[in-house]
Amino acid sequence: MGAESMDRIGLRRQPKQGRSIQRLDLILAAAAKIIAKKGVSAMRMTELAIAAKVPIGSVYQYFPEKAAIVKALFDQHASAIQAKTAAMFSDVQSLDQALDRVCATIDWYYESYRDDPVYRGVWMGTETDQDLLRLNIEHSGRVAGIFHDAVRRLAPDLCDEEMFARTYLFSHLIGAVIRLAAVSEETIARRMLGEWKRVIRASLFATAAPSAA
Repeated sequence: MGAESMDRIGLRRQPKQGRSIQRLDLILAAAAKIIAKKGVSAMRMTELAIAAKVPIGSVYQYFPEKAAIVKALFDQHASAIQAKTAAMFSDVQSLDQALDRVCATIDWYYESYRDDPVYRGVWMGTETDQDLLRLNIEHSGRVAGIFHDAVRRLAPDLCDEEMFARTYLFSHLIGAVIRLAAVSEETIARRMLGEWKRVIRASLFATAAPSAA
C-alpha cells in the first residue's frame, strides 16, 4: 500500500507512554460501541470524542479520519484470525487433515463472529473504502499464505502458482461466506456453511489429489 494511502488510514502517531496508550484504547473502545450500534457511516468524530471522554483534538492526534479508526479495529480482528489460522495449521499431518482444519476454521470463524456487531460493522466498512478494501484483500493473502505453507510441508509438489491462486481465492471467499452467514437466519446460515465446506472438500485439492475430496 502506498505512502499516501497509509497517511490517510494509518495512525498519525504511535503511543508509547501508558497514558497515551490508555487514551488510544478508550477511543477505539468507544468507536467499537458506536459502530456496533449505528455502523461506520453514521459515526462522527465529535460523537466519538464525547463517547470516549477525550478532547476532539486527541482523536485527530491519532486518527486523520474515520477510515483510520476502521483500519485500527480491522487490524485487531485480522490479527486474531491470522493467529488462530496459524495455530490450527501448525501440526497438520496430511491433506485430509488439512481439509478438516479448513472446515474447523470456518466453524470457529462463524461461532466467534456471528454475534459480534463490531466485527460486522468494521468489515462492512472496509467494503466501502478503496484503501480499506485493499487491506481486506491483503489479509486474505496472509491467511492463504499460512495454508499454502502447510500444504508445501505436506506435499511440496502441489505448491505451484495454481495452488496458491486457489488458496488465495478460497481464503477470500471464506470471509465473504462468513459475513453472509452472520447476517442470515441461523438455520439458513448453517446450511450455507455446510454447502461451502462441501465445495472446499470437493474442490480444493481436486486437480492434484482427487482422493482428498
